[in-house]
Amino acid sequence: MRTIRVETSAATILLTEAPEPKVRDRKTGEIAKDAVSGETLMTLGVVYIEDGESSLVKVVVPESGVAEGLALGAPVALPGLVARPWESTFNGQQRHGIAFRAAAVTPAVFPALV
Repeated sequence: MRTIRVETSAATILLTEAPEPKVRDRKTGEIAKDAVSGETLMTLGVVYIEDGESSLVKVVVPESGVAEGLALGAPVALPGLVARPWESTFNGQQRHGIAFRAAAVTPAVFPALV
């Protein structure tokens, strides 16, 4: 599937769920690793606000990309944010969605009001 870069410069992104290890297999508790580097992947929740609309989004980042000083409710930056459409069949049901991944999550500042 194609990877689509997400332009975030006009958005406000707030941390809603602290980064936690991404679980690859819920039955075994296996933690997800990056296919290339083998690094542990982390999942976090954000609210993405742009043009008066907001969306709750889960984002995956490598463990080394999780910056210190993150606070729930505070603005964050997601450098290298990409969206990847996905499809799968689970229990005979077709499922689809969009997966988001960033190179890092870092503290940011609220945009200046104009």
